Amino acid sequence: MTLAVLAVPASADTLRLLTWGGYAPENVVAMFEAETGHKVEVTLSNNEEMIAKLRATAGGGFDLAQPSQDRIAGPQEEFGIYKPIDLSKVDASLFIPSMLEATKANTTVNGEVYGLPHVWGTDGLVLDRAQAGMVQDYTDLCAPEVAGKVSYRLKRPTLIGFAFAMGIDPFALYGDEAAYSEMLATVEAKLVECKPNVKTYWGGGDELMGLVRSGEVVAAMAWDTGGWKLNADNPDITFVAPASGALGWVDTFALPAKGRADDAAYAWINFVMRPEVAAMITEAAGNFTASQGADAFAPDELKARYQESFPQEAIDNINWYPPVPAGLEALEGAVLDRVKAAN
Repeated sequence: MTLAVLAVPASADTLRLLTWGGYAPENVVAMFEAETGHKVEVTLSNNEEMIAKLRATAGGGFDLAQPSQDRIAGPQEEFGIYKPIDLSKVDASLFIPSMLEATKANTTVNGEVYGLPHVWGTDGLVLDRAQAGMVQDYTDLCAPEVAGKVSYRLKRPTLIGFAFAMGIDPFALYGDEAAYSEMLATVEAKLVECKPNVKTYWGGGDELMGLVRSGEVVAAMAWDTGGWKLNADNPDITFVAPASGALGWVDTFALPAKGRADDAAYAWINFVMRPEVAAMITEAAGNFTASQGADAFAPDELKARYQESFPQEAIDNINWYPPVPAGLEALEGAVLDRVKAAN
């Protein structure tokens, strides 16, 4: 009798992965474990919790984390919770080149790269086109045609989106706190003026989906995947990239400073960026990845919705979130509090 022997690394490690829901689906984990011999322990989290966990341990407890790319440079400069990426261990040919270069630039600290792109998506407009077809940009949510049937979050993407729609590039003002404060005052006045149009400020995705499905809300600022889910139920409803540009986020691969299974981490990165594997993650998470050519393997319905929402000109017009300088989020929070309290 002969025994089948799996080809495994000389040292098979356990990869402790700190990530978002859908980014490490069970079928992908099983394939990776069978192919490499490494084991995977998945801890689900979000940006705030990831930073808090890594701060509490000075970068320990995990071998690979997936914070958004605008949450790497600042925390690294302040807390030193990551280690640099060894680019020689990454198959760069698996990545969409423009997205790889943009993420490397946004996560570089003192000449070292700390992040690689994985899953990406956008904030924009979710519309019932039969009733809100005239809404083409964020500020159109203030139009009389949709009065009382609008919703958005009282969060920083709303401030950023309204600024772009008003002809101001807020990211260009990141280095000038006085100019940024002036921009925030302009946006605050617009949001207070727009307040009578707002049915409610949504807090969670399920809440917004219910409001749109019921017809109580016909125009909202929301994520692309939410619009695509609603489109599956009602073809009049979908995600639309605003005229001033959707707001783009990228969740990354980052190595915690005290991670102890770097070989397993690099193996996971190169494995999940393969187009056919990346498409499995897209099916689980609902968002596309930075994997070159993975859209060819995506489910047909999701691919069709993506292509309708994002013709090439809309992709080229995405405003990608850069790292947030220290202090700006406190200014934004004060503005959002005043908008909420305004009569």
